[in-house]
Amino acid sequence: MFVNGAQQFDPAYSGQPILMGVLGLKVFIGYAPLMICTYYLIRDKAMLVLCTRLMSIVVITCCSLAFIQYVLLLTGICPPTQGVGDELFKASVDTRCFVGGALLYTPSQGVIRLPGTFVAPWQWGWFMISGAFLGFATAFNDPKPQWRLVGLFAMGINFIMAVLSGQRIALALVPVVTGMLLVMTGQVANLKRFLPIAIILGLALTIGAAQNPELVSDRFGSFQSRWKASPPYAFISHQFEWALNEQRGILGNGLGRATNSARVFGVTQLVETYYPKVMYEVGTFGMLLFVGFVSVITLQCFKAYRSARDPALRGYGATFWVFVLVNSYNTYYYPLDVDPVSVYYWFLAGIILKIPVMDREERDKAKRAALLEEGHELPLEEPVVPRKKKKATTW
Repeated sequence: MFVNGAQQFDPAYSGQPILMGVLGLKVFIGYAPLMICTYYLIRDKAMLVLCTRLMSIVVITCCSLAFIQYVLLLTGICPPTQGVGDELFKASVDTRCFVGGALLYTPSQGVIRLPGTFVAPWQWGWFMISGAFLGFATAFNDPKPQWRLVGLFAMGINFIMAVLSGQRIALALVPVVTGMLLVMTGQVANLKRFLPIAIILGLALTIGAAQNPELVSDRFGSFQSRWKASPPYAFISHQFEWALNEQRGILGNGLGRATNSARVFGVTQLVETYYPKVMYEVGTFGMLLFVGFVSVITLQCFKAYRSARDPALRGYGATFWVFVLVNSYNTYYYPLDVDPVSVYYWFLAGIILKIPVMDREERDKAKRAALLEEGHELPLEEPVVPRKKKKATTW
């Protein structure tokens, strides 16, 4: 209201700053109400288990379609990227193959960036990072063995596509995220469940790497060259310095001014890291407020899942909490601004906050079942007496 509204009536600013601010607000915290919706949508443990199974199936389906996309490009059924010079290194919708949007495939230069089932390759990369969490939740916490195998398969195919898709961020973070989950959820100490999954997944990945050594070396070589050319820590510090120097007052430059999708309403800046982007739009004070906001969410989610006594609910909560923790403070790129992380973040936060309620319901069910086994009669529930509405008073 204060920044974009003032820009709307300032002749020095072109475009539609108010509409830019509305779209920028939607991108910024537009999915936050999803946390409340999820809290009431997931009613009990059975629905939570069903939800995680569906998410694992989504991961398998998307990765399978992306694998078909890769095979079509590899066999020449889909043509590679055409052009000269820089055009050979830019993702284009003209090279679209089977599913997804903009694609880059230049085998002569050893460059590949698959979009999978998403519009752009970077969205697909962050979906695979999210898929590591979703597959892990089912593989280690589902009550039925067959569904744990489904979760294991989701983890395996997700890791394979992280290698084949050419997404350096996914290639780096999918293994790191899996290791973090094993340690932070305590599953590494659960040898009966951890060892079989680790052995099967390790054998599958080892066999795949042994059969395609050149492919694996190319992917890791691309990651190393990118790291040397632009180390993430140097890139992030440079973006923070730039955003700090571009401040125009304590309220920033206005919502949407660094949001790519808002460029139809005016001039925008390309900022490739999240918190510098937030600082540029809402100022240093606004950025600190948002950090405090996600910190409160992270802390409350931690308290919520730690209060659970049911092992499965505690495992689901720990897995989803690590996802919330990582994305609350990750500033490399801007996952909280783009699908699907911006959806998963608020969705999983709502699930975590509902876990204490589901845990109490599970304990009540266990107590009632124990009383029935012992031959005791269950106490009758007191009927809920509706309150009488008071008549409206008049002046």
